[in-house]
Amino acid sequence: MSSSETPDTPDFSTGIDSGRIPDNGIIAGRVGDDEAVLVRCGDSFHVVGAHCTHYGGPLAEGLVSGTALRCPWHHACFDLASGEALAAPALDPIPCWRVERVGSTLYARERLPAPRPRVIAGPALPPGVVVIVGGGAAGLAAADMLRREGYPGTITMLSADDSPPCDRPNLSKDFLAGNAPDDWIPLRPPEFYADRRIDLVLNARVAALDTKRKEAVLGDGRRYPYGALLVATGADPVHLDVPGAAAGQLMYLRSFSDSKAIIARAATAKHALVVGASFIGLEVAASLRARGIEVHVVGPEKVPLERVLGLDAGQFVRRLHESKGVTFHLGRTVGRLDGDTVTLDDGSTFAADLAVLGVGVRPSLALAEQAGLKLDRGIVVDRYLQTSAPDVFAAGDAVRWPDPHTGDNIRVEHWAVAERHGQIAARNILGQRVACDIVPFFWSQHYDVAINYVGHAERWDAIDVDGSLDARDCAIRYRRGGRTLAVATIGRDILSLREEVAMEQRAAGR
Repeated sequence: MSSSETPDTPDFSTGIDSGRIPDNGIIAGRVGDDEAVLVRCGDSFHVVGAHCTHYGGPLAEGLVSGTALRCPWHHACFDLASGEALAAPALDPIPCWRVERVGSTLYARERLPAPRPRVIAGPALPPGVVVIVGGGAAGLAAADMLRREGYPGTITMLSADDSPPCDRPNLSKDFLAGNAPDDWIPLRPPEFYADRRIDLVLNARVAALDTKRKEAVLGDGRRYPYGALLVATGADPVHLDVPGAAAGQLMYLRSFSDSKAIIARAATAKHALVVGASFIGLEVAASLRARGIEVHVVGPEKVPLERVLGLDAGQFVRRLHESKGVTFHLGRTVGRLDGDTVTLDDGSTFAADLAVLGVGVRPSLALAEQAGLKLDRGIVVDRYLQTSAPDVFAAGDAVRWPDPHTGDNIRVEHWAVAERHGQIAARNILGQRVACDIVPFFWSQHYDVAINYVGHAERWDAIDVDGSLDARDCAIRYRRGGRTLAVATIGRDILSLREEVAMEQRAAGR
């Protein structure tokens, strides 16, 4: 150990004994003033940045899998040799340093250049123009991946939103709670689109898709010809008709503008009604409690989130919110709103000067239906995310795809899944034939409790709980026919990553 390092923060530029790190081991340290981690993969050693480029997760607490490093928070994955972000939700690379080995001592040398877009060799790319319909996670991830893969042609994103693609999970979490500034929310700064030559068209409502003429047609008559089309229309909040509700009184949360509108109303609100004990409804409830607002949650279910997490976990989530002051009215529906008075179907009343509805979403299928694409409670795609129409792909919340892990055709409304769909679709637009064999993953934040969920279990015949929910240290396995389909964890990030890798390996037959 050199005189410039301490036991807690070794400086890899001054040398470190390679014997200190076991295979697949990770050591936290630094390279000069830059935080870094040293990772061993067999006889190879890598020094890379210490933090995930998504939310800054500590990669020292992550998992080495093959030649990649996975983030413990939200399962982003990075190539250890180049730093490239291999899997969303991270889109940007982590820094890498060249490692020199002298005897048994390792030295971090100069910082390596960031990964450059690939150079595509061979025949000209089939699509001269790629049009992406949708301005959400899948659409942006696809545009980003097209450029990373070296696609030189035109990319046009047609978004019905009034703001660029944003960090939608944050809208119901830290941003709504007041812990994240506005400039954290856009996924990319304005110069990104100019630098990558991505034509982002906002307030662009596509009225029709003409798959014979290969054009996307806007409501104002503008036509966008395409060589390849990606349909990434996502899902829309379910709207409710509540007797007595004034125009604009019922608020929904989907876009950046929606979240800002709720925040503006919350500035003077004292009592909030949240309709729906869904993930987004409960995240909104937690964020409003962080603002000191009294919150009433109304939902028809007996236990929140029981359909997704099971009885025990659902009861735990209820206890957690109640401990923070949330009042539940479960097994109930809203009968009427009269100004600030909420009347439930059983006649009980309470005051609410802010009303937010989070009762689920429906896939946005109108365009796909108009275009004649095959539908089955979603846009039907093959394992390469190709729809029933030539040169038309689909990705994100509206898509139903063949899942190799369950053997079912599934549709999943998760942020990371949508981004990974977009990345896979982009590569298949370029003819790479990459199968969609991802393991679905989502996370949900409730105050200081994060729930990570890998896999997909729409139904199960057994639930095994290892550990303690109340101690916030547990793994919940959802099984069908003796096979684990999904695992939810609290306080066991590394286990969540290991379960994800195991599911990938099972699907691959390893």
